[in-house]
Amino acid sequence: MPRTSPPWENKREVLIKTEDRTNPKFGHKPSERPAEEYIKYGVINLDKPAGPTSHEVAAWTKKILKIEAIGHGGTLDPQVTGVLPVTLEESTKIVQALLYAGKEYICVMKLHGDAPEGQVRSVLSEFEDLIYQRPPLRSSVKRQVRTRRIYYNEFIEMDGRNVLFKVGCEGGTYIRKLCYDMGEILGVGAHMQELRRSRAGPFTEDSSMHVTLHDIAYWMGEYQTKKDISFLQKFIAPMETALELIPKVTVRDSAVDALCHGASLTAPGVVTVNTGIQKDMLIAVMTLKGEVITLSKAVESSEKILELEHGIVAAPERVLMPRGTYPKVWKTGKDDNDQK
Repeated sequence: MPRTSPPWENKREVLIKTEDRTNPKFGHKPSERPAEEYIKYGVINLDKPAGPTSHEVAAWTKKILKIEAIGHGGTLDPQVTGVLPVTLEESTKIVQALLYAGKEYICVMKLHGDAPEGQVRSVLSEFEDLIYQRPPLRSSVKRQVRTRRIYYNEFIEMDGRNVLFKVGCEGGTYIRKLCYDMGEILGVGAHMQELRRSRAGPFTEDSSMHVTLHDIAYWMGEYQTKKDISFLQKFIAPMETALELIPKVTVRDSAVDALCHGASLTAPGVVTVNTGIQKDMLIAVMTLKGEVITLSKAVESSEKILELEHGIVAAPERVLMPRGTYPKVWKTGKDDNDQK
């Protein structure tokens, strides 16, 4: 059976529904936002150290940046290290999008008895695709059986009873429980010895923007001293970065403010659409400058959105852009005639 591809391997094409231009007087390209907005609508690809909780790390970041609100995408246990996406102020609204983006971990599993490498490799492969899990006792969710998808469960090396492997999985997969279950199948028992998260959706440990708390403190100090936005750009990325794996629909400037007021997206407002959109899928609705306006639920597929001339194609789940960023456009019968 072919393995299910993780979200970061899905390639989407941009399909053009119509041609349109954006007015440079309104909004900003995400990378060109003023410094205050750059922080307000920013995310940090933080390397969480061992010891503190994810909440503590986020709280320290909040204190360093002197901001009012902060969030993070996916809790890591205190002793677990690695990628922890941190959302700043207004970008905390996009955390739900990271839940669909998948995770990758590098794990050291300690076997409680001897097992041949071939058998270990075989059991790792058995736990690919859809698995059943009951969260461990030390978890923050209800302990009921649920399904999670393992995209890959790759053997790296083995030293005695220590097994190093890499696993790509859906968010909410408990690697500690995965190790326990694999130990049961091996017949010798096992536990998770060490764990590092190497990817959370579009955020990876190999990125040049993957930073430590020390980096944040240093570059923020440089920015406060020199007031040069380039120092912020060394550790903060636009919040749109977190939506890299979410399918997108781009709209005309004239549709933006209505969407900011909570209106559904209708077919005439669409300029481009990504391939692979299906009904009820979470999508990001974007401006022509690349700014995210809303997280919405698709009402139609990519193909239908391209075909339709009228009707709703997406319903808002979360409005991310403030009202008034783009001008209101009131359409009357006379206005429609003028635009034809």
